[in-house]
Amino acid sequence: MVRHGFWIKTGIILLLVSNISCNKASMDDLIPAVNAYSFNDLLSARDSRNKEQVYTWFNLIDWCADNGVKALDMTAYFFPAYPEVPSDEYLERLKNHALQNGVAINGTGIRNNFASPDSAIRAEGVQLAKNWIIAASKMGAPVIRVFAGPVPEGHEWQEVAGWMIDCYKELAFFGEKYNVKIGIQNHGDMLQTAEQCKYVLERVNSEWVGLILDTGSFKTEDPYKDIAETVPYAINWQVKESVFGLGSEIETDYKRLVQIVKDSGYKGYFPVETLKVSGKPYDPFARVNFMLAELRKAIDEVY
Repeated sequence: MVRHGFWIKTGIILLLVSNISCNKASMDDLIPAVNAYSFNDLLSARDSRNKEQVYTWFNLIDWCADNGVKALDMTAYFFPAYPEVPSDEYLERLKNHALQNGVAINGTGIRNNFASPDSAIRAEGVQLAKNWIIAASKMGAPVIRVFAGPVPEGHEWQEVAGWMIDCYKELAFFGEKYNVKIGIQNHGDMLQTAEQCKYVLERVNSEWVGLILDTGSFKTEDPYKDIAETVPYAINWQVKESVFGLGSEIETDYKRLVQIVKDSGYKGYFPVETLKVSGKPYDPFARVNFMLAELRKAIDEVY
């Protein structure tokens, strides 16, 4: 009788340990994070007297730590000297501050146009990306986001895609040297569908290049279908408030989105990004916390 009771108690303990392990594994599989562009106005604001940032990266890292945010995607154009790269001393301080606060720097990103018919503009974008790849490596950011570019008039899509592919291949080689992956964002420009994203990524054909999967920028009838098709290429995310684009009243179905991600086998950071809609009040702190709460709830239900 005592022996039987022992095994019952042991079984209960093992079950509890198993449940705890499963819950931990699910949160480790998909880690809610934040994209800094959510705080565009704050990070762009400058003191009129000295042109210094009013709200700094250090302030945002502190907010992330206070709100349980495990990772921050630090968009490059909010750095004080952009497009110039900050000093090594500044990058080291930033890296250490994030580390001390338990906030991972899970990416950065630049502005570029690889769809421009002007080869000089494309070359300028490649060099800018290389500069920030080096900066990303110094910060410990594993991914740098680059754009495709707007569709130029008078050119066939495949011709322009060829220019983009050449740029991405060059960056893939450079990124590998610094252990930084190149993330191409589907930004509703040259890349509006899953088919277009796959066309480019499969021709670049590098483990150092993947997709920054922007859930709100597929220009199709059923963006969830495009998301599901492109998750295997995802190396970072921008989870938007609506998969139907900025200003849509149809909110993202977080549970459906998380189920798609789970089914795909993707594991890693899952940053949310909220955007200001013209004419509507906007509190990024409240919006980001709301999105994170919805996302965490969906993860708990799906995993």
